[in-house]
Amino acid sequence: MRVLLTLLVYTQLLATILFSVSISLPNEAYPSPCDDDEASCFEKTQTLQPIRREIYGNGRIIDITHRLTQKTLCGHPIKLVDLLTLSSNMRNGSLYNFSVMKLPLHAGTHVDAPGHMIADYFDAGFDVDTLDLDVLNGPGLLVDVPRDSNITAEVMKSLNIPKGVRRVLFRTLNTDRGLMWKEEFDSSFVGFMKDGAQWLVDNTDIKLVGTDYLSVAAADDAIPAHVVFLEGREIILVEGLKLDDVKAGLYNIHCLPLRLVGAEGSPIRCILIK
Repeated sequence: MRVLLTLLVYTQLLATILFSVSISLPNEAYPSPCDDDEASCFEKTQTLQPIRREIYGNGRIIDITHRLTQKTLCGHPIKLVDLLTLSSNMRNGSLYNFSVMKLPLHAGTHVDAPGHMIADYFDAGFDVDTLDLDVLNGPGLLVDVPRDSNITAEVMKSLNIPKGVRRVLFRTLNTDRGLMWKEEFDSSFVGFMKDGAQWLVDNTDIKLVGTDYLSVAAADDAIPAHVVFLEGREIILVEGLKLDDVKAGLYNIHCLPLRLVGAEGSPIRCILIK
């Protein structure tokens, strides 16, 4: 009997040690904050330290999505004060944590559906659930736009985007100015003018247009430029991309919106793969 009790004690002790190690050791999904010196870092990992990354896969995958927080930009005058509410809290006696999200659909990095600016399309059901994932995923270009202008027809011509390119992300002065990192909407942002949008529709094969502020269209042409893009129901607009410190060039672009039936916009997760 004494031997059996001793074995039980050692078994429980071994299980406790294994569990402690399992929450401390790194894995692919949740890597260790330690680099080389695991011994000196072991003590730190006893207090759980999640890592938030921009780059994955040894530099192969780049996240170009802005995080959603209470400070995420979503346009005047809305603020994301009640973004997340913990309706069930384990620290208050609940058996699990359970959060509720309240989020404007055009906050941070997001996608526009045809119904965003065209009432007939909204009524007919052209929502984000109807967007073509083949357009939202595939090879494309990240290009730098001249910093002294909105995106006009002349600017579009100067970019010399080859025929056959279907997906283009346009990095502008907005990234240089860090506008997406500010808490207040800035109407001086750079975007497409109507003639630039029309030139793209008429002269290129581009079906995915991505930009680095909340609106693909400049404030002075906000509605007309959006309508030019959306009226054909072939071009998908992704707005609010995080393009800081990413080299211009060719990538595989992957963007996935939520399947929100009846919604004219959606938060979207976008990555680039080299």
